[in-house]
Amino acid sequence: MRLVIARCSVDYAGRLTAHLPSAPRLILVKADGSVSIHADDRAYKPLNWMSPPCTLKEGDGDVWTVVNKAGEKLIITMEEVLHDSSHELGVDPGLIKDGVEAHLQELLADRIETLGEGWTLIRREYPTAIGPVDILCRDADGATVAVELKRRGEIDGVEQLTRYLELLNRDPHLAPVKGIFAAQEIKPQARVLATDRGIGCVVLDYDALRGIEDDKLRLF
Repeated sequence: MRLVIARCSVDYAGRLTAHLPSAPRLILVKADGSVSIHADDRAYKPLNWMSPPCTLKEGDGDVWTVVNKAGEKLIITMEEVLHDSSHELGVDPGLIKDGVEAHLQELLADRIETLGEGWTLIRREYPTAIGPVDILCRDADGATVAVELKRRGEIDGVEQLTRYLELLNRDPHLAPVKGIFAAQEIKPQARVLATDRGIGCVVLDYDALRGIEDDKLRLF
């Protein structure tokens, strides 16, 4: 990762145009090729960014031009560079789930038939190039199903499962792979996005899975 702190202005040209006037900002250039510009507020959200795949060209006159495959451009005009350093972070181990999510995964894997009669488990934490799928299983018809588990189901979880499905469906031994987004609570926006992408939604009852209450899942 490259970290640059500089006084700069930023112009975006693409489906719309946007301009950030001159100010001190943090520029992150990640190993995946993405470039994002940050201010000293707004939590984690950048002021502007270019997602990969894209290319960065550092031209004459301290002008950076970032171009994506659609031809959209992010033009960063450097006025004064205050810091410029690169750091090798290595392979990230990924997010470690909290106790409830980890236990949900364990319980559902042990009782996979609660998703449907005749369902069978392939394995938990099925590895992919971008991280492990929580549960990989087969439905009663033998079709492969990837299950992503969250305590609270939001849009980010649907996006994560979408990326997993894209990779899994490249494997001829698994394809076609369907997706199920499972959580104790699923936000309406996440449900709409999942439905639009053909992903099923399951509301999990943690106590029921533990055998404390009625052993049922609500499938929508």
